Amino acid sequence: MAYLELSGVSKSYGSGASRTPVLDRISLAMDKGEFVAIVGYSGSGKTTLMSLIAGLIEPDSGGIIFNGREVNGPSPDRGLVFQNYSLLPWLTVEGNVRLAVDRLYGSESACRRRERVRDAVSMVNLTPALAKRPRELSGGMRQRTSVARTLAMNPSLLLLDEPLSALDALTRAVIQDQILDIWRAQHQTIILITNDVDEALYMADRIIPLTMGPGATFGPETKVELPRPRDRKALNHDPVYKRLRHDIIAFLLNERRQRGSGSSQNSVKPSPPSVRPRDITSRGFGWFTRKAPAPTSSHEAVL
Repeated sequence: MAYLELSGVSKSYGSGASRTPVLDRISLAMDKGEFVAIVGYSGSGKTTLMSLIAGLIEPDSGGIIFNGREVNGPSPDRGLVFQNYSLLPWLTVEGNVRLAVDRLYGSESACRRRERVRDAVSMVNLTPALAKRPRELSGGMRQRTSVARTLAMNPSLLLLDEPLSALDALTRAVIQDQILDIWRAQHQTIILITNDVDEALYMADRIIPLTMGPGATFGPETKVELPRPRDRKALNHDPVYKRLRHDIIAFLLNERRQRGSGSSQNSVKPSPPSVRPRDITSRGFGWFTRKAPAPTSSHEAVL
């Protein structure tokens, strides 16, 4: 039996004539300890899929089985890291992580709970920032705090919903490596949602594209048969990496061509407005365009 199994999962929003199908007959089987990346365009239903697996919403049809049990609600063994940081601004890094620890391990001693918090923060290399509040942190540090809060629950399945999409390239690379280090050390099962094919190829064992909606479903999966640990510089010259990258991007682009005929990207763009340049002798402030008077002093002439 698969560790995580989705069987014919469908989800729609709205009702009656306004009902919109988001996901259509999604099926997936994952082994324990596997790292799977799901790639797709914005608005294709990736976050809806993660919310279904996390148990935050229920499917209209189909079923989800995790570790031999049907998913029918949230559980600490399925930890979700959101795209936004979702931190409480009045709490420190330690306080935000402690929220999860106190909720889940409230019966333990204060000393043991403090150890859990410190261990989770240490995993993402944020120990020096324990006493800082979110406003004192960079975007990357805030996201690492969010990851640490989820790791503190010790989930068996880690769900990453585009957690790195808002970060700069260098910070993103650092956190990618930290997540991989945690995965190797904790032996967790991970699903990563991303719209970055290079990120998926660098991190995952398998990559599954999600077609464009409405009624998105899975496209053909790709096994990433690249040795670990992976080196970014070496990957750029690896023929297997180049082929896999080409195939995944080609599928996504072809999907856009086939499904995007009614989207705004194919609509006729309006012609740019006709604009005449102002007279260079005018003071151009939009609402004030009269001729500039002759300077009355040497100081005004310089200005």
